[in-house]
Amino acid sequence: MSLVQNFPCFSIVICMAAGIFSTPLKGKQAKRMTLAVVTMVAMMSVLTLLYVMDAGGSFVYTMGRFPAPWGNEIRAGILETLLATIFSLVMLFSLLGGMDQVFRDIDETKVNLYFILVDLLLSSLLAIIYTNDLFTGYVFVEINTIAACGMIMIRRSGRSLIAATRYMVMSLIGSGLFLIGLAMLYDISGHLLMENVHEAVTHLVQTGEYGIPLLVIISFITVGLAIKSGLYPFHSWMPDAYGYSTISSSSILSALVSKSYIILLIKIFYRVIGFDNIVISKIVNVLFVFGLVGMVMGSVSAIMAKDIYKMIAYSSIAQIGYIYMGIGLATEEGMIAAVFHVLTHAITKSLLFLSAKGLTVASGRKRSFSALQGAAFRNPLAGAAFLVGSLSMVGTPMLAGFISKLLFAMAALGATSEKVLITLIVLAVSTILNAVYFLHTVVRIYTPVNVPEEYKYMRVHASPGTAAALFWLIFLNFFMGMMSQPITDLIRFGIEMFA
Repeated sequence: MSLVQNFPCFSIVICMAAGIFSTPLKGKQAKRMTLAVVTMVAMMSVLTLLYVMDAGGSFVYTMGRFPAPWGNEIRAGILETLLATIFSLVMLFSLLGGMDQVFRDIDETKVNLYFILVDLLLSSLLAIIYTNDLFTGYVFVEINTIAACGMIMIRRSGRSLIAATRYMVMSLIGSGLFLIGLAMLYDISGHLLMENVHEAVTHLVQTGEYGIPLLVIISFITVGLAIKSGLYPFHSWMPDAYGYSTISSSSILSALVSKSYIILLIKIFYRVIGFDNIVISKIVNVLFVFGLVGMVMGSVSAIMAKDIYKMIAYSSIAQIGYIYMGIGLATEEGMIAAVFHVLTHAITKSLLFLSAKGLTVASGRKRSFSALQGAAFRNPLAGAAFLVGSLSMVGTPMLAGFISKLLFAMAALGATSEKVLITLIVLAVSTILNAVYFLHTVVRIYTPVNVPEEYKYMRVHASPGTAAALFWLIFLNFFMGMMSQPITDLIRFGIEMFA
């Protein structure tokens, strides 16, 4: 076995070990360890991606050397390694960009605890991406939930505690439904490894056995993960969770955590149930409808938001709707568009939250739009980064968001006739609504008149970490917008390997 084939397992184990070793460390020492680990994971993810691209296929790493169906497995293919690479890079940039805020917002005695939670969160994200075992997936979904909840409430303000409580309640409902679905699936299949379950489900479908229980299983798993990922109307926890956390937490939660549940759902659709069986069950039509509604209602809520963090948080509801709409189209092109938008949203949402932090710091740490008047002149780098992120979300050419919307439009044209027109109409309406709230904010931060007197002469320079994070996130946005064909080819190949 090549050394590179060990990297997915090493990445998960190293992150978990870092959480343990950070326990006795002071805040700054824990910070250095976490940054070193995340950087190492990003490098290993890149090397693994290059390895599977060169090999032209996936590989399976057997944990403990026990074969199926008793052993546990990690599977690394092109799609998994691409996701791991982007997720680890976004995690690194989110930490760098919000590091100064972490030490400002969190009690000094709890800073090391924050980095322990980050380590556990990254290990759970990687495990969800790589795992080939359903129960392992569930275990790390729960680790993900607990770590994310801790990252919200560690700030210990009144609103953050309320936000963490809402998040935990909704997440536990989703986890409960997901676990019931897995238990029922194990009962009728007798397996937990994805490929073995897929063989059993294929046999059951061919023989016509357990038709109703299988439909119930698909419904429970889908609804459970949809709740956890914030699909409308299960989104009530998102605005406060994103709006009242530390800026690194907001960036990580919105960019990565919600997407990990969607990735797990896609893996189950393809590698466990079989996408043809999912289409036959009609559950994709439900996701399609709620995705369309979320695209519009999330944007309407963002327009009505009173501060910049809430606006970005409500925007995430709309973007989650885009992803589920793509899945609901029930075509390969729709799935490619959905996965591409997972990457687009991860990069762009992190960019928006980090740049919003710089704008609010230049406005006396006030988040209201009136206080942000002319903020881009007081913090030019944050203003430029917010401009790029906003234009990407609106769908401006050369940026990642434009490719996402183009892929969704092209996928709609290849969908069933009853979905084509409604998809294109809602896509156009949502784009207009995106332009309303994002460009309204851009105009305000670049308007030098009526600036509040106390901020008029304020000038803020980004820290080296923040400047580096914003630069690389801007670069990734342009890279995905201008080099989209190789990325979509990788996604297509990865999904075909799933199927």
